[in-house]
Amino acid sequence: MNELKVLDKTFVPFISEATIQEKIKEIAALINAEYQDKKPLFISILNGSFMFAADLFKQVTVDAEICFIKLASYKGTQSTGHVITSIGLDSNVKDRHIIVLEDIIDTGKTLHSFLPQLVNQQPASLKIATLLHKPEATVHPLTIDYCCISIPNKFVVGYGLDYDGFGRNTKEIYQLKD
Repeated sequence: MNELKVLDKTFVPFISEATIQEKIKEIAALINAEYQDKKPLFISILNGSFMFAADLFKQVTVDAEICFIKLASYKGTQSTGHVITSIGLDSNVKDRHIIVLEDIIDTGKTLHSFLPQLVNQQPASLKIATLLHKPEATVHPLTIDYCCISIPNKFVVGYGLDYDGFGRNTKEIYQLKD
């Protein structure tokens, strides 16, 4: 893995493709064991989680559905503090076992704003799966049920994560060069 130039920033290798895939298989095995007869509905939060959702879903062996919503709170390398819903949820979640898929949880603002909307629709259960978590950055505490990798509070791109829309198209994750 070499350095990666995205717009005006340089990023250095951080998490390999092999590590990402290994961690995804680990949480898929937990989900497969826990949801054997429950037919979960995965709700993937776009844009960042599309690669994580696809790779995780390939490892899920139980009967399951997936849908996508678009929520955003980032501009550039900083969270705006405001969550925007661009594409809403079009699946009925009442009495369903829901697993929300996130690419990264840092401040927790996005899910803190979105989860009450899901709870109001009375799902049978509601769990969170994330590829990455930045515990140091978390302002809105959440129960993360499935976390692939905890990372320091550094800006990262790749494997679906972006910098102003660019840098998503790598198999590995890069961190902003100091």
